[in-house]
Amino acid sequence: MDVAALRSKVTFQKNETVTDKYGNHKNAWTDYYTCFATIGGEGMASSKEEQVAGTTVEETSMTVTVRYCSKAAAVTSMGFRVMFMGEIYNIENIDHMNFRKKSLKFTCRKERR
Repeated sequence: MDVAALRSKVTFQKNETVTDKYGNHKNAWTDYYTCFATIGGEGMASSKEEQVAGTTVEETSMTVTVRYCSKAAAVTSMGFRVMFMGEIYNIENIDHMNFRKKSLKFTCRKERR
């Protein structure tokens, strides 16, 4: 793994139930883990256009590769998302890189707002 390529800061967010001052429960995204990562494939061959409700929408995906640690290993595709440069990316797939515990690769798709 090329450590010098880990130059983009990403934040993993977790979907949790929080309680407000009145005791109401609601879902909220809270910061779980921030680290440096290698971003690959963003906006290149992995992106495509599709028609949604009569408008053309771009589908952008990318890969996020981080060093292995216990917090990154606990991230799943359900209940977590990635924040990168102010944009939200949903995690679609997690590659454990042959289970050597050196790096993790997350395949993400940009969320439409």
